[in-house]
Amino acid sequence: MNAKIICIAIISLLLFALPPLSHTQEITFHGFVQGNISARVTGNETSDPKEGGDYLSGEERLRGEVTGRSGPSDFVLKIDLVHDSIAGEDGTDVREGYIDYRSADYDVRIGRQIITWGAGDLLFINDIYPKDYGALFSGQPLEYLKIGSDAAKIAVYSDLLSVELVVIPFFEPYHLPDPKRFFLYNPMPGPAQTIDEPRAETENTEIALRLYRPIGRFDTSLYAYRGFFKLPGMKTDDPVSPTKATLFYPRLSVYGLSLQGAFANGVLSIEGGYYDSLDDRGGNDPTVANSSVRYLVGYSRQLWTDFTAGIQYYGESMQDYSRYEGFLPAGFPKTDRLHQLVTLRLTQMLKYNTLRLGLFSFYSPDEEDWFIIPEVRYNMTDSVWTSVGVNLFGGKDSTTFFGQLDKNDNLYANLRYEF
Repeated sequence: MNAKIICIAIISLLLFALPPLSHTQEITFHGFVQGNISARVTGNETSDPKEGGDYLSGEERLRGEVTGRSGPSDFVLKIDLVHDSIAGEDGTDVREGYIDYRSADYDVRIGRQIITWGAGDLLFINDIYPKDYGALFSGQPLEYLKIGSDAAKIAVYSDLLSVELVVIPFFEPYHLPDPKRFFLYNPMPGPAQTIDEPRAETENTEIALRLYRPIGRFDTSLYAYRGFFKLPGMKTDDPVSPTKATLFYPRLSVYGLSLQGAFANGVLSIEGGYYDSLDDRGGNDPTVANSSVRYLVGYSRQLWTDFTAGIQYYGESMQDYSRYEGFLPAGFPKTDRLHQLVTLRLTQMLKYNTLRLGLFSFYSPDEEDWFIIPEVRYNMTDSVWTSVGVNLFGGKDSTTFFGQLDKNDNLYANLRYEF
């Protein structure tokens, strides 16, 4: 949906649905000005200099944020005005725009909102909401990994069990790196590609449910979701001599759980989920991802003053693997039955917490590829901060998720003034 149309609709909703401003108890205005730049350091350049050459990202953002409250209702509107220096284009990014109604027993939130579920650190199982991996891989601030969903969320609270229900009428996929700026693996470079996203119809409405309560020291949640894979499958018009390839999003259900709480002087995180591939439960269609079991275990702890270390293990076990092998087209790279990831996060705070030295790394033992992010962030004043980091990719093969990004190592910098 066009961002300007969304923006106008949200503002109109706020103006008509809320009491007059003279009756509001509190209205605040703030925002920031931000610059971001990311340059490839491998010496490889894209073929079209108009799409960046050495640069993966170069933009300026002006954020305007308005919040207000009137009795049990409040609203939030966050809009970024964006100038893309590489493409020479201006745009509008409606980050969030929603109305809340709060009571002692339940809350209702309607509008564009960023929703975060699960216990993973940059690993997502039951958090099925859209994300922007192009932003992550080009060094934009981490908040831009998450994308808002146009949704209705209802939360009901009780001492026994609390419930969150999310209804998303408009599908939003994961945003992957732009192939015009990133070097990426393309299994079918010849055929023209089109994208077929789920239409905005009631039957394509995504529904997610979370049941949660504390059990002992652990925050415990159960999850259920029915919607679509956020990463596309690919089908062709002819399996032998294709002239056209279509990216599409198969139907998906997810059932999972998570636990997170204090353990052994640190924080233990456990999460699991079953991905039910509704369009290919038998594993016979090579264009649709098979069902899978996904799980992670994580542990973080402060080892000395202002130094924290965290580690995670993630596994993804494909179901009906023999059928996957049997129907895999010739020449396509084969995925292992068990895909694994290990992550490490190290954080050291210095100079009264104004200087942060950080490292986050992914490594896959089965695909033998990696993604490493060392970063330094410095708060120069209460209103101004800057960060500098490097995104390092690599792998044994150019067909794996991180291995295909090997030519895209980049140095990035961010500068933000908040007001």
